[in-house]
Amino acid sequence: MSVRPEHAAAAGAGQPPMLKLALILGLLAAFGPLSIDMYLPAFPAIGADLKADAAAVQATLALFFMGIAGGQLVYGPLADRFGRRRPLLAGCLLYAAGSIGCALATDVDQLIAFRLVQALGGCAGMVMSRAVIRDLFDERHSAVMLARLMLVMGAAPILAPLIGGQLLEIAGWRAIFWLLSGVGVLALVVVALFLPESLPAERRRRQGPGEIALTYLRFAIDRRFIAPALASGAAMGAMFAYISGSPFVFIELHQVPPAAYGWLFGANATGLILASQFNARLVRSTSPAAIMRRANLVQAVAGLVLVAVAISAVSTPGTTLALVAIMLPLFLCIAMNGLINPNATAVAMAPFGARAGSAAALLGLIQFGTGAISAAIVGALDDGTAWPMAAVIAGMGIAGAIAARLAAPAPAGTRR
Repeated sequence: MSVRPEHAAAAGAGQPPMLKLALILGLLAAFGPLSIDMYLPAFPAIGADLKADAAAVQATLALFFMGIAGGQLVYGPLADRFGRRRPLLAGCLLYAAGSIGCALATDVDQLIAFRLVQALGGCAGMVMSRAVIRDLFDERHSAVMLARLMLVMGAAPILAPLIGGQLLEIAGWRAIFWLLSGVGVLALVVVALFLPESLPAERRRRQGPGEIALTYLRFAIDRRFIAPALASGAAMGAMFAYISGSPFVFIELHQVPPAAYGWLFGANATGLILASQFNARLVRSTSPAAIMRRANLVQAVAGLVLVAVAISAVSTPGTTLALVAIMLPLFLCIAMNGLINPNATAVAMAPFGARAGSAAALLGLIQFGTGAISAAIVGALDDGTAWPMAAVIAGMGIAGAIAARLAAPAPAGTRR
């Protein structure tokens, strides 16, 4: 499918067709989910091989979160100054090198250090994929393209743990990082050959450190950006609370076999994918801002239902009714991310074409920073029940609904 001329701000000459563009950008945006989910089944094996305790192995994930969040603030200004391709190629190379370092690590400290390198490279793909979409499309068509990215990205949480588990059985945990290094090399080649520059030289911005800090400050106090960014960040926080809390809730509390857990995890990821694809149709008749507001509200209500289920008698562990009662509102909470994130991203970045790289970077920091905080809160509140996970999801849902309501109104004449 080619980029059609009726797309208001569509790609310039030389840009790949829309489907190919979605696949390329989806691969870049999937760096984070692949790097997080693929090696989770290998935690015990890594600890045993490197003679590290569980906390040290967990630090390899925590440092990755920090790198993926903070590194985006660096790539944003670089993307606005040098264009999208050069920082992106450097990031892919750094990601591949970090992955190779992880595969060759001889102790857990080396693994932690190379995971940070891997994160600092991988976040380039996450920033640039959003920036390229903003370069090429207006708000409505950005939401469509971001929904298509969600189709590619949404497959990662389903496939990554399964692939990681199989590699672990066949070739050991190091094979997982060799595969991730191959993903980095593949992305490097694909970008070099098939992704033209989307930011012309005349639109680039040269900024010093003070100007960069001021740019981020202006975003932080601009209602047009910060309200939808916080709505998206809260939705991401709900997602990370689910990721961090669901293994205990399903496997230990509700006695789901570990093999079956992967299917439940995949079912929720499928809901997210389906919602994101429905969004691609929905934006034809409804503004992205309106969809965002309604989806954030639904997530908040579903989160409150989840809390009620978690503290009620029906959530008694070990029964089919209890598991179904948890799954239904949880499925709805996660699926809403497929409607919230594409639209919130499109709304937040729409007014800032000249500074799309910096906007994408700060948006990524808010999303992953909120996600990391919510995961930490779930761990800190752990009391042997489903309540901590449910409470954080509900809290993030309420915060997201409030932020979405505070977003600037759509321009006059926009379809609602």
